[in-house]
Amino acid sequence: MSTPLRAAVIGVGYLGRFHAQKYASLPDVELVGVVDAHPETARRVAKELGVAAFTDYRELLDAGRVDLVSVASTTETHHAVARDCLAAGVHVLAEKPITVTVAQADELVALADAKKLVLQVGHLERFNPAWLAVKDKITRPVFIEAHRMAPFKARGIDVSVVLDLMIHDLDLILPLVGSPVADLRASGVSVLTDGIDIANARIEFANGCVANLTASRTSTASLRRLRVFQHHEYISIDFGDRRIGISRKREALVEGEPPLDTETFQQPPGDALMTEIVAFVAAVRHGTPPVVSGREGRDALAIALEIDRMIAARQNSLS
Repeated sequence: MSTPLRAAVIGVGYLGRFHAQKYASLPDVELVGVVDAHPETARRVAKELGVAAFTDYRELLDAGRVDLVSVASTTETHHAVARDCLAAGVHVLAEKPITVTVAQADELVALADAKKLVLQVGHLERFNPAWLAVKDKITRPVFIEAHRMAPFKARGIDVSVVLDLMIHDLDLILPLVGSPVADLRASGVSVLTDGIDIANARIEFANGCVANLTASRTSTASLRRLRVFQHHEYISIDFGDRRIGISRKREALVEGEPPLDTETFQQPPGDALMTEIVAFVAAVRHGTPPVVSGREGRDALAIALEIDRMIAARQNSLS
């Protein structure tokens, strides 16, 4: 059996605690500690998992005690924490969004490349069982529609709904289309917070594909749905219940019958976070590219920030 990789989680609030639990359960990983700026939070999670607690991640770096980390601290700390870890030769899985600014993301990507380290970004929908089952069937999309709605939660309001929710769909769509953005239009409003709570973006790509994205954190129910249209075919993905519908144009149309043949199926439940962390560990161990690279996280961030900028400019023009 190979030598266990030494892991730590920096920021063990709501999401980081789950990261720590996953690492602790892996046979080829040793969770050496958890870090949180709040001592009681660090101690509570450390006691649960039987590991050491820290309030300063640099204690782990200075001692050379860790090979890889998850950075699940607040968004504004991602850049400094990930930069220090990469500089110390530690592989990084950074929760989304990767950083606050594109320049910060560029610095992390360049540092990871220079050090030949894995920099993965935690865009969890890439590991959703429904997405894994259908992504290879999407080859030439011409129109994409995404709806991502969620009830209001105080957690996550340090960023706009674009950076909190819509960025998931941006991450899925950008590599799927594989073409530069030619035109972008966006609008949004504040409802419950000082930031943007409902947003819509229309993206036209250079190859002609158009994507229409809507995100809201003021919904009464959760909805995570992506619909993709390509030549003679329409694919619907519900990320919440992992249900997939594929409709194809019939080769021979019969009068009085639907022009589409439709099949629907549902993927069994899966642990997307565990799949994500296993993929990260494998990339570190084998030196292979991560499923969601730092550069892809950077690209999704860049479009998300431009959407936020356009919404702010629109609001200012109307005030």
